[in-house]
Amino acid sequence: MATSTERLEAQDVGRRRFGESADVKRRLAEPEYVDTTVRIADAIAGALRAGGKVLVFGNGGSAADAQHIAAELLGRYMLERRSLPAIALADSSAAVTAIGNDYAYEDVFARPIEGLGAPGDVALGLSTSGSSPNVIRAMETAAAKGLVTIGMTGDGDCPLRDAVDICLSVPSTETPRIQEGYMLAAHTVCELVEAEISRVQ
Repeated sequence: MATSTERLEAQDVGRRRFGESADVKRRLAEPEYVDTTVRIADAIAGALRAGGKVLVFGNGGSAADAQHIAAELLGRYMLERRSLPAIALADSSAAVTAIGNDYAYEDVFARPIEGLGAPGDVALGLSTSGSSPNVIRAMETAAAKGLVTIGMTGDGDCPLRDAVDICLSVPSTETPRIQEGYMLAAHTVCELVEAEISRVQ
């Protein structure tokens, strides 16, 4: 059982973390981040209206976030509307492990994009560091195939920012805060996309 001192220390950690997360999210309400979020939603909605699909990917927690985003599009976010084509590339453990084993881990997203991607589709890569080799290679493959490339990452210079058409850089250098930030942005994107699709379906 926690002592009173341990409980106070735990409460202090909770207050700090909640406050840090709130600070990042307040920053995301600034015009530059809002504008980037809207540009991402416009790009995705445009691709979907034209018959394209969204390929989403990342490593670790970002792979789970990619699955979350794909699920919101395939199912629904807030509105009843048609299912929107989205694939989380880490969904197939067989494909990920086969490619990692037979080629290299750097190819685990690039190979599916090579096989599944088509001009006008969207490649959406999540990387808190912005320097994951497999995410960068996937974006290079996507760009070569004519996909729209979108990245979500953290603050600071990173290869991902230069490898994509649009990049949302969450104003934090801490992995948990970056993931919380880009999921807030991703939820906003899903809301905007399905509102746009619902207007024209």
